[in-house]
Amino acid sequence: MTTAEALNMGCHCRTLNAARLQQQLEIDPSLAGMAQGIAQTRPHMFSSTVVFLTQTVADQIISAVEALTGVMALPAYKAQALARAPSIAGHEFGPLGVFMGYDFHLTAQGPRLIEVNTNAGGALLNAALARAQQSCCEVMNWALKPDPALATLDDTFMAMFVKEWQTQRAGEPMGLIAIVDDAPAAQYLAPEFELCRQLLQNRGLDVRVVDPASLQWQGGQLVSEGRVVSMVYNRLTDFYLVEPAHEALRQAYEAGAVVMTPHPRAHALYADKRNLVALSDTAWLSACGVSASDRELLGKVVPKAVLVTPERADELWAQRRQWFFKPESGYGGKAVYRGDKLTRRVWDEIRSGGFVAQEMVPPSARLIEVDGAQRDLKFDIRAYAYAGQVQLLAARMYTGQTTNFRTPGGGFAPVVVLS
Repeated sequence: MTTAEALNMGCHCRTLNAARLQQQLEIDPSLAGMAQGIAQTRPHMFSSTVVFLTQTVADQIISAVEALTGVMALPAYKAQALARAPSIAGHEFGPLGVFMGYDFHLTAQGPRLIEVNTNAGGALLNAALARAQQSCCEVMNWALKPDPALATLDDTFMAMFVKEWQTQRAGEPMGLIAIVDDAPAAQYLAPEFELCRQLLQNRGLDVRVVDPASLQWQGGQLVSEGRVVSMVYNRLTDFYLVEPAHEALRQAYEAGAVVMTPHPRAHALYADKRNLVALSDTAWLSACGVSASDRELLGKVVPKAVLVTPERADELWAQRRQWFFKPESGYGGKAVYRGDKLTRRVWDEIRSGGFVAQEMVPPSARLIEVDGAQRDLKFDIRAYAYAGQVQLLAARMYTGQTTNFRTPGGGFAPVVVLS
């Protein structure tokens, strides 16, 4: 057992400094009251402890993200991903997509990729949370010393947005930026929208949080309350902009009138669960020209995945205990099922198609203390990345089949990498 594993299973101390977290969340006067609001309305957003990783595991995750990004840029990979996507994904304006999320479970053999998300939430919240930690005791001072990378992380995030803009609008000044989601104030991660608004405004940009239903497509421009929108930070889960409320946004994107990040093409290339089938097929990767070293790495990191089809249904049902079933375009753990928990009724819905079966990879466990009682929670690791470079590692702790932010003691947790 590594030191990180021993600490995860043996150290249940609280490391969160609530006063420091409030300072980090309310760093600007416009954010006053955020910490109290989160505590009252989202009591399980933040865990009070950290998750430990060895440097070896962290390096494996970083290398995996880099290798995955390289594969996803190959012509053969893009061709197979875009062939099944709606036509809106065919537009290529240049931006890559901010805040990519690569989610991993940890095993005795190393990290295993569970899924990829294009509008992964929580990066700014996790940055604030990571800065609010303190050593739980003198014995742990060596592990919980401040991470200097956190001091420049906001600049890294800012540079990412600037890069997205310059890729499509080189030489032009950045105008109004809209952070877009349906009923944004009602979203669980609404506090992060405000953190992003403050971060960008603090660096001289004009930003507002917008419901897409209020946007208008007028004279070849996307308009919000009489003002032209030049860039959209897209948090919608309508990945291909098909809902009527998103019509103006779709028209503006297809016309290239706004810089959108992330965008429909990014979802097709990275987050569609059917891509896991290709990424776990080493023979296919070899035929696409993926290097032997990357094939070896991905063979260890990416669990086997197959499409659920009527022809394969009986075999998958018989082997269901070794599979996890996910909808092809799902997100946030919605409509996902452990094979060993499946009922015949649910299976009849799955077997008709539209699902991917992924090799079961159980999550690791973290010991915590809640109300004086010790308990084990599951956790996964999310790598926030841009252009293949990991910016931040964070954990999500929970009980149940998937992450849910409803678990006492659970929620986002910082990752401490032990050198």
